[in-house]
Amino acid sequence: MEYYNQTSNDFVLLGLFPSSRTGLFLFIFIILIFLMSLIGNLSMILLILLDNHLHTPMYFLLSQLSLIDLSYISTIVPKMVFAFLFGNKSISFIGCGIQSFFLLTLAGAETLLLTSMAYDRYVAICCPLHYSIRMNKRVCVLLILGSWMMGSANSCAHTIYALHIPYCRSRVINHFFCDIPAMLTLACVDTWVYEYTVFVSTTIFLVFPFIVILGPYGCILHAVFHMHSGEGRKKAYSICSTHLTVVTFYYAPLAYTYLHPRPLRSPAEDKVLAVFYTILTPMLNPIIYSLRNKEVMGALSRWTQRLCSV
Repeated sequence: MEYYNQTSNDFVLLGLFPSSRTGLFLFIFIILIFLMSLIGNLSMILLILLDNHLHTPMYFLLSQLSLIDLSYISTIVPKMVFAFLFGNKSISFIGCGIQSFFLLTLAGAETLLLTSMAYDRYVAICCPLHYSIRMNKRVCVLLILGSWMMGSANSCAHTIYALHIPYCRSRVINHFFCDIPAMLTLACVDTWVYEYTVFVSTTIFLVFPFIVILGPYGCILHAVFHMHSGEGRKKAYSICSTHLTVVTFYYAPLAYTYLHPRPLRSPAEDKVLAVFYTILTPMLNPIIYSLRNKEVMGALSRWTQRLCSV
């Protein structure tokens, strides 16, 4: 058992990597995922910004998703790498609060942004004649601002609570980032009221959006079966399956973590599930949306040819 000095107010993150060859393997694996995520999300953002063919609401929303994923993984992995390489696992009290705030903001914004993307595809496929009206630039900007603002407001409330409760036990957090539920296990007051608010917040930001997403895609799939064009049917089905894959991969572990009663969970289980929605999803999103999207691949091909010619 490692010994940690508890004389300061700093927290200690136990991290994800055990002190063994397995830990080294995991470290290298996470580094590779981090680099792939950086390259993939930056490429998506630049491609959508530079290519005029991708200046549509759908790709504007997708660029925001890439920005969120890029910020998500950059908030977590660099600290993990620093702790593993230099053995400094401590994080200041304020630093922990800042990390929690950004992570909760990004998580809330992403769930709402995925809902906006589902609405965009619903209008494009089921109401194509009204698409330019219902999904104009103003509506798109409002959806994005609303996602960020609601995510920030929710995050602010949770972070302020976490920073104002007394911590009188060990300062060792059995996690690889400042996850507020993991922090609350160290509190010396009863937090059942807050745990109830976490359940309500998770329902609002995860369960309701997921139900809302299923509604439009149910209508889209119904419309797909009545399409006369085989190419149109194939494209619509590809859009549905792509988005639902991303939504399921992100929502499922996040909802399980925060809706599952804490006594029935283990720290190891929480960390494994957290890897899915904080590290793997940011890497997979640009891959899924690019490889299964002919317009993105076409834009990538055009810019690759331009760069090669230069």
